[in-house]
Amino acid sequence: MNETGLEDALELQLFDKLKPELTSFCYRMLGSMDDADDAVQETYIRVWQRGDSFRQESSYKTWVYRIASNLCLDKLRQAKRRTRPVDYSHPAASIIVPTETLPDSSWIWPAPAFSEDPEEILIRKETLQLCFITLLQVLPPLQRAVLLLKDVFEWSSKQIAETLGKSPSAVNSALQRARETMNRAKLRSEEYSLMDVQPDQELLSRYVEVFEQFDIQALVALFHEDGCMSMPPFPMWIQGKEDLFTFFSLTRWHCDGSRFVPTSVNGGYPAFAQYVPSSDKTCLVPWGIHVIVMKEKKIYHIQNFINTKLFSRFGLPEQLDR
Repeated sequence: MNETGLEDALELQLFDKLKPELTSFCYRMLGSMDDADDAVQETYIRVWQRGDSFRQESSYKTWVYRIASNLCLDKLRQAKRRTRPVDYSHPAASIIVPTETLPDSSWIWPAPAFSEDPEEILIRKETLQLCFITLLQVLPPLQRAVLLLKDVFEWSSKQIAETLGKSPSAVNSALQRARETMNRAKLRSEEYSLMDVQPDQELLSRYVEVFEQFDIQALVALFHEDGCMSMPPFPMWIQGKEDLFTFFSLTRWHCDGSRFVPTSVNGGYPAFAQYVPSSDKTCLVPWGIHVIVMKEKKIYHIQNFINTKLFSRFGLPEQLDR
């Protein structure tokens, strides 16, 4: 291998080592794994194209993050803020089978594990939870980047300033504003206060059991009085046991015969992939990924992410035998 080829191989090795953490940074910034993957891929292309411009005035890691951060900031300047149905609108006033959808770019989507290293998975796990990712979206892009690099990845203000091309005082000012905004958002968010609640395995098992039997009465009984269900890309969401009962009754034709496969999202949080009978009834096909938020040993929020592209990303089967 010639000298140039060796340098390219070393550069690829360095980049691959950074990739899991870099992907998790881009996901927190952008709220979507598709966008995060695109940003990381574009970062690699620019790193490879601009290798000669790296003069070692800063570390290789800082240089790569500078490229990735700028790409994320550019994407965010051109995009609307991602959200969740429960933060987008009021609960449905009349219960119907939903038909209106919004583009995938409107919503926060769950993410699989970024690394297989158990220690890496545990680090900053709570800052990957869907509620936290949603709260981050209230921050202007630059403040979001500063907060993540400082409070999540624990970089120094000097390193952040070098990465973002700002002065340390500008970084500290952005950080202060970001923390104030996040603290206000956390106080308003009921789900943020539930992030420390350990998943109740008995409740999760019961949910799977009654959903697969599609016992609507038993299913609704698992919900908290304020319990709700959302289903992006549908903006419609349902709150309250009576409306949930009506909705499940209306959608029985679709959900009856479903089967769940356990998986995990966003830092190892338990979730279930729902497969529904195919149109010809010969097999079960992907439908949505259910993420369950709990309160007082009841279901507070079912987030059913209806996006079949997620199944391959999570390494889930393309279909199940009936």
